[in-house]
Amino acid sequence: MVPTVDTKPTLPLDDAPAPTAPRLPAVTERFVLHWGEMGARWGVNRTMSQIHALLFVTGRPMHADELCEQLGVARSNVSTSLRELQGWGLVKVVHLLGDRRDHFETSGDVWDLLRTIVRGRKQREFDPTIQALRDCLAHPELGRESAVSRQRITETLVLMETTSAWVDEMLRLPPETLVKIMKLGARIQGLLRGKAKS
Repeated sequence: MVPTVDTKPTLPLDDAPAPTAPRLPAVTERFVLHWGEMGARWGVNRTMSQIHALLFVTGRPMHADELCEQLGVARSNVSTSLRELQGWGLVKVVHLLGDRRDHFETSGDVWDLLRTIVRGRKQREFDPTIQALRDCLAHPELGRESAVSRQRITETLVLMETTSAWVDEMLRLPPETLVKIMKLGARIQGLLRGKAKS
């Protein structure tokens, strides 16, 4: 008996198709994709937003390779995004027994995440703007500007400083108090709208 020989050509390892990313559960995928879209609209890298969303919604630490597989993105993109998320204080490194790789996790407390994001945006965007406005008003050439320009810069600074102080106060409050304030604010708005109609 002559042994049969498989005549199908074999692909070299380099030409083998890349493994496809394991599919996320439908709801998780929708959450992650939408968070990525919203992040892009807020000026945040899409992959960075998706990584954060995936860590949040799954509620478990993941290593960089798993994030690459789950999201179907390049390792370099994941590494850059993780560094940025760590810089924002949204992700931290954790270690698991029996695994030498770095794993990454995020807080499961939405109020904690809100505080971290608001605090980070305030430090990166709001505070420098306040300082720039103060510098404008302290500039030795301010007197050469028109009265309208000086007034508008002053009013903008007052608005920014007032909002900044309010945000700082809100960040100090526990979540239960914040929820009560939000509900109270909605009731007050409703009352004011009712009075305006009458």
